[in-house]
Amino acid sequence: MSDLNRNWFDQGGEAYSTFRPHYPAQLSEFLAGIAPNTTQAVDVGCGNGQLTRQLAQHFTSVSGFDSSVEQLEHAEAAENVSYQVAPAEDLPLLSRSTSLITAAQAAHWFDLPAFYREVRRVAEPGAVLALISYGVLELEEPLGERFRRFYWEEIGPYWPAERKLVDSGYATLDFPFAVIEAPVMEIRLAWSLDEFLGYVGTWSAVRKAREAGREGLLQAFARDLAGLWEGGMAVLWPINMRLGRV
Repeated sequence: MSDLNRNWFDQGGEAYSTFRPHYPAQLSEFLAGIAPNTTQAVDVGCGNGQLTRQLAQHFTSVSGFDSSVEQLEHAEAAENVSYQVAPAEDLPLLSRSTSLITAAQAAHWFDLPAFYREVRRVAEPGAVLALISYGVLELEEPLGERFRRFYWEEIGPYWPAERKLVDSGYATLDFPFAVIEAPVMEIRLAWSLDEFLGYVGTWSAVRKAREAGREGLLQAFARDLAGLWEGGMAVLWPINMRLGRV
């Protein structure tokens, strides 16, 4: 059984890089396949570069941009990848210079009208815009029931309003582009309790709950899971995408 005296919920950029789930290889392969060419891809709000690094396997050059210096300090390096601090609404790119623009688990933070103007400026003819998110995770029962109570009822009030856009799979976002049908994909991992709680500790809602003095709520959740968790348990996230031709 894991040491529940450990403070699972005191996480930073390094923990984000360690515990955030990686996208399946088929995602970057699919995106490269629908782009008009594989010369230049841009990952906006790239965080620690999880998707950026995977795109680099399919594109000649990939640029990752994020407004967080801390996130970029832990970004995954590659020879054909460059990272730079920049907001989504003001990208340091030449006009008509990229064939794929992605935003993974990030678009809900953007000023979308301003971001879309930048997308239209930097996109080559026929370029693809991909807004990607992974939905609410799923656990097998009885872990699933305890997690849903924690997510929706206990930690729910501490999520920012933008989180609702992620929960809906970006279905309610304004998306003024020619729609491309998205394939069904998922992230599936076998995780220990340590890994799972490390991931939960990266949530902004957990940080806010701690700031509000609700450490007991978090530790009670960890104790309950410890009584149910056995070895490597399956954790699944459905991948949601809004895809469009610019």
